[in-house]
Amino acid sequence: MKREINVWDYSGRINEETGKGILLTTKADGKVNTMTIGWGTLGIQWGKPIFIAFVRESRHTKAMLEKNPEFTVNVPLGAVDKNILGICGTKSGRDMDKIKELGLTLEEPNVISVPAIKELPLTLECKVIYKQDQDPAAIAKENDERYYAKGTPNEGDYHTAYYGQIVSAYIVE
Repeated sequence: MKREINVWDYSGRINEETGKGILLTTKADGKVNTMTIGWGTLGIQWGKPIFIAFVRESRHTKAMLEKNPEFTVNVPLGAVDKNILGICGTKSGRDMDKIKELGLTLEEPNVISVPAIKELPLTLECKVIYKQDQDPAAIAKENDERYYAKGTPNEGDYHTAYYGQIVSAYIVE
């Protein structure tokens, strides 16, 4: 069962949890994949509620978003098994079926093709309405050195910002 919510009533919670780690879930070619993200922005663009998700070029999730420009944002309410966020943040969907391996429960979406994840019940269903690759020359030097520079774990692995219009928001109960 899903309880529809007003996303703005939960905006503080969504922003707080994003900094700790939430899931971004995609679906393409009949396969569902999820990854932990810690960067995201909730806001309004073109008069529409949006969630902007930042996905590195190398991620399997990026390839899936390019095939199907829809995603869900899955936010914990209360305690969450840290193993879920850990594995989804360190393992690639190219190499393993994280949904199956973690025993995650998929919930049918309301509007888009990508399911919710019951274990992280606050769900935003998003359709990509804009995307933008980062311009390395426009990134402040201290951020470029910390997150992308030679010798860092993600050397030269810049992000694409996916602006997802929130078309449905609910809590899986």
